[in-house]
Amino acid sequence: MRLKSYFSGTVEAAMELAHKELGEDALLINARPSTVETRGLGAYEVVFGVPAKMEAPAAAIARPVKSPAGDGLAQDVALLRREIERMAQTLRGGGMLVPQTTAPSDLYNTLIENELDPGLARRVAEGAALEDLFEVDATPGRRGATRGVIALVGPPGVGKTTTLAKLAARFGLLSRKPAFILSADVYRIAAAEQLRSLAAILGIGFDIVETPVALAQALEEHRGKDWVFIDTPGLAANEMEDGADLARLLASHPEIDTHLVLSASMKPMDLSRVIDRYEIFQPKKLLFTRLDETDRYGALVSEAARRSLPISFLATGQQIPDDLEPASKELIAQRVRGERSLLDLTLGATA
Repeated sequence: MRLKSYFSGTVEAAMELAHKELGEDALLINARPSTVETRGLGAYEVVFGVPAKMEAPAAAIARPVKSPAGDGLAQDVALLRREIERMAQTLRGGGMLVPQTTAPSDLYNTLIENELDPGLARRVAEGAALEDLFEVDATPGRRGATRGVIALVGPPGVGKTTTLAKLAARFGLLSRKPAFILSADVYRIAAAEQLRSLAAILGIGFDIVETPVALAQALEEHRGKDWVFIDTPGLAANEMEDGADLARLLASHPEIDTHLVLSASMKPMDLSRVIDRYEIFQPKKLLFTRLDETDRYGALVSEAARRSLPISFLATGQQIPDDLEPASKELIAQRVRGERSLLDLTLGATA
C-alpha cells in the first residue's frame, strides 16, 4: 500500500482531491489538524492509502520466493502491515477521524450543515457529548490577578470598540468599582473618539496610548483601578507586522486577559485563517460578535476545540450593555445540533 498526505482546509476537499488523483480505491487512513509548521499548507492533514495491484502467476504465489529481493519485499510488506495496524489502533483510541463505512446519520448531516468540523461531527454522531468538545469561560481578567485587565484584539470591522464598551459597562459601571479605558487604536482616530464619547457617557476615565511602551506605563499609572479595558487597532493580513510590538506586550504581560474578537458570520475557512494570524497575540479566549447575522455556529465550536481556547462572550447587536451574554456550552451546543433553545429567544430567532 502506498501512502500519501494531502493538506486542505476541510477533510471533504482533501477526499475529493485524493479521489481525483489516486482513484476511487484510495482509502482514508488518518485525518488530523495540521501542525504549526504545516498549517500554512492547510488546516488539516489527511492521509490516504492506495492498495498495490500486484498480479503474480499462480505458481509464484504457491511457492515462497527465496531470493534476497523477495525477502526484502516480504519485510517491507510486514512492516507496512504493522504500521497500518498501529495507525488503526491510534485512530480507535484517540477518537480521530476514521473512514466512514456506514451511511451518515441525520445528526451527522445536521452538524455538517451547521459547519461543525467533520471529525468532531463524527465523534458526536458516534455518541460523544458535543458539550465536552469545547470550553467556555466568561470570567473577566486573568485568574489569580489582583485586578481585571481585559484587552480586545481582532480584525477590522468585527465590533471590538462597541464590545469593549459593553464589557466596561457590565463589569466596570455595574460593579461600581474604579475602571478605566485605554485605546491603543491610533490607526483610526474616529474609533478612539467614539470610545472616548462612550466612556464619558458611562462615567469611566479614558486615555489614548500611542505606543506599547505608553500602554505599559498607563497600566502602572492606573494600578489603583479595579478594571482596565484596552482597545486595539484592527489589523488586516498585510498589517500584522505593524502590531508585533503590541502583540509582544499583550502576550507577555501577566495581568492582561486578551480576547480575540471574531464575527460569528465569518466563513469557517476565513475564521480559521484569522485565528492563525492572530496567534502572535497569544489570546486567552475567543469572543464572538454578530451572532444575530448567522444561524450556523459549528465553526465557533470547531475553532474553540482546535485551538483549545474557551469562548468567553457572545454579542448580538449594538445595545450597550444588553447585547452581550456570557457564553453557554449548553445553548451553543443546542444550536449546533439544530435544536431550538433559549439562545433562539436571546437572538430573536424565529426558526
